[in-house]
Formats: sequence, C-alpha cells, structure tokens
Amino acid sequence: MAAALTHLGAQGEANMVDVGDKAETTRTAIAEGFVAMQPETLTMILAGNAKKGDVLGTARIAGIMAAKKAHELIPLCHPLLLTKVSVDIEPDHALPGLKVTALARVTGKTGVEMEALTAASVACLTIYDMAKAVDRAMVISGIRLVEKTGGKSGDYKAGA
Repeated sequence: MAAALTHLGAQGEANMVDVGDKAETTRTAIAEGFVAMQPETLTMILAGNAKKGDVLGTARIAGIMAAKKAHELIPLCHPLLLTKVSVDIEPDHALPGLKVTALARVTGKTGVEMEALTAASVACLTIYDMAKAVDRAMVISGIRLVEKTGGKSGDYKAGA
C-alpha cells in the first residue's frame, strides 16, 4: 500500500512538514554506497599513495560535514541537532572498490535518513574526486537506506 507524500500540500505544492506536535525520540539511520574502481586504484588508495592525500580520511570527514548540511542541500529537509554521525569506509576486493557506511543519530521530532544518505553520497563523491586523476571510470552505486529506527513510522531494515 502506498503512503501519502508528506511534502505535498492539498493542491500538490511543495511544503515543509510540520513536526511541531511529534514526540521527540532517538532516531538512527544507516545508509551505504559503493565506489567500484580498478584494482590498482584500490591498492593506491589503501596504501595512502594518492596525489591528493589521504582519500579515506578526507572522504570520512566530508561525509560527516555533509550530514550536518543536509538541510542546506535538500530544500524541504529540517535542520537537525545531530548527536552522532559516523562514516566507515572499508575495502571490498570483490567489487573491487570501497564500501561506505554512514550512520546519523538525533534525538528529535523527525528522522535522519536524509543526513545518512547525504553522508554516504558525499563520501563516495569525495573518493571519486580524490582518485579521478588515475581512474575516471570509477562507478558510484548502491546509495540506499539500510536501516532506520525510531519515530512514528517505526523501524525499517532493507531486505527485511
């Protein structure tokens, strides 16, 4: 069953959802994304030999910063006082490439899915930017919400 779109008014106009009457709960969201690359590019990144510097550290910080600015990038997103943002990046030699996992948490009246998705997306984009000089064929894919907890709509787990 399809749920109603909450960001549309009665006439179909875009609007920001009023969360004023919602209960404050702890809400967590986890998102992921992948950057596929040549095996040599992955080796270079893991060895810390990229010309632009520490790819993984820079991507991690970029993702965290992006989560804090999601409301500035996505027009109808509420600004949130995030209590936790983490970005983990691990090699996936089968891809070959990197898997990015972003977690965002808040105690508030609205969810943090957009913050986690923004963190994962920007971390993947940063990896691409820092390694594009040696591998312009990298592919960013699989940006998705993996899990969310808290709030009125309940918990969600991809594939469950």
